[in-house]
Amino acid sequence: QVQLIESGGGLVQAGGSLRLSCAASGRAFGNYAMGWFRQAPGKERDFVAGISRNGGRTAYGDSVKGRFTISRDNAKNTVFLQMNSLKPEDTAVYYCAADSNPFPATFHVSHHYDYWGQGTQVTVSS
Repeated sequence: QVQLIESGGGLVQAGGSLRLSCAASGRAFGNYAMGWFRQAPGKERDFVAGISRNGGRTAYGDSVKGRFTISRDNAKNTVFLQMNSLKPEDTAVYYCAADSNPFPATFHVSHHYDYWGQGTQVTVSS
């Protein structure tokens, strides 16, 4: 079992930055690939970013490439999402998720993930 708790969300002006954190419980954090997804009101949950168990491979959704960076610190059981140049369309609830496959072929498929956090709200004002 893995429990995930996101933090770092909030209200920011367009062009600003936020850093989300996702703290995981359990000793096996380093065995999981991790992902970030987001869901805006009335929309489907979208893939944002993913990272393999050792951080050697990452992937990003097209809308965030070049602006967001995913990273992880296995010693601290934490995965991060650095978000720069934020836009109003980035407004959503952001979720982190854990995939028990440490080196998945793809990161963007939500049903591949076994555990989910409760989400943190990010609001970008124009």
